[in-house]
Amino acid sequence: MLETTEELAALQQLLDASAAAAGPHMRDIITADRRMDAPALAERLQGMCLITVATATADGRPLTGPFDGYFLHGSWWFSSGPEAVRIRHLKARPAVSATYLPGEELAVTVHGRAELFDLHGPDCAELRQAMLDHYLPKQPDFQEWMDGLTGAFGVRIEAGKLFTFASV
Repeated sequence: MLETTEELAALQQLLDASAAAAGPHMRDIITADRRMDAPALAERLQGMCLITVATATADGRPLTGPFDGYFLHGSWWFSSGPEAVRIRHLKARPAVSATYLPGEELAVTVHGRAELFDLHGPDCAELRQAMLDHYLPKQPDFQEWMDGLTGAFGVRIEAGKLFTFASV
């Protein structure tokens, strides 16, 4: 877990504010006993988590796609190439939503704004390490491949709302 005490406190504030702002239907489903607190969430979201990311086209249509997501310091991160459709969308319209839904027992949904960084720059060092930790055991040439990427982006979702559902 990379989250500091301060990051966990900020994450808890976000979770609480998001729950308080939810509509009545969501509050009926995601009751207090079905919400995860910040430490439990950070503990649960270790390693690569397959997330579905939603962006908007120029004419306002939603477009979703799967990404390798990493929850680092209380924020979702993912990466993609410079010509990827969703990167083009996020450059023009940074509004983004993403959901981690491994099964009916857990859901984590974030709504916010995308911040794009050079994947090879210092802001993405922990993202790169998380990617290496996940892929090197499976693909020994992964680092060489990743180091050869040109113009790739790391994307951090600056959360405006974050909802959790856990039926344990």
